[in-house]
Amino acid sequence: MKYLIVGLGNMGADYDGTRHNIGFDVVDELAREAEVEFKNDQLGDIARFRHRGRTYILLKPSTFMNRSGKAVRYWLQKEKINKENLLVIVDDLNLPFGKQRLRGKGSDGGHNGLKDIDQLNGGNNYARLRIGIGNEFHQGQQVNYVLGEWSDEERQSLPELLKYAAETAKSFGAIGLARTMNEFNKK
Repeated sequence: MKYLIVGLGNMGADYDGTRHNIGFDVVDELAREAEVEFKNDQLGDIARFRHRGRTYILLKPSTFMNRSGKAVRYWLQKEKINKENLLVIVDDLNLPFGKQRLRGKGSDGGHNGLKDIDQLNGGNNYARLRIGIGNEFHQGQQVNYVLGEWSDEERQSLPELLKYAAETAKSFGAIGLARTMNEFNKK
C-alpha cells in the first residue's frame, strides 16, 4: 500500500523558515525521522520510506504553492496512488498557532495551493492536514505575515509541533483517516 504525503510550500532560500512553508517542514521532519533524503525529481523533491508495511512517498512540489495541483496529479498518476491515500499538509490562518486539524475533504478555505489541487485533481475529496499559523497581523498585512519568519516564541514550539504533525501523517497511512482524526484532532 502506497501513500502520497504532500507538504505545501515554496522552494528557495527566501521561503525557508516562513509560516507558509510549514508543509515542507513537516515532510522534512518525516524524512529526518526515517533517515531518508529528498532527491530532485519531476515537479518536486521526493523521498520514500516504509512504516508498518506501507510505503510513504513524500513530495515537496517545485511548482510554487499556487501551482501545486500539477505536481500532485503527476505523482498520483506516476505511482498509481488513489486519492484516498493522498494527504496534503498545509498552513492555515484560521487556526490558532500550533493547532492542527485533519479532515477527509473540505473547502480550500481561501488557500491557493489547495484551490489548485482541487481544480487539477477532480475536487476536494482528499485528506488534508491543516496546521495553524495564527492570524496575528494587521489588516492588509496577510501576505507579509504568511511569508514572514516565525517569532522566537513560535520557533521554540516548532520542533514539538512538527513531530506531532509527522506522527499524524504516519498514522494516516498506518491506521486510516477516521481513527487518526479521532486520535490526533482532539489534542
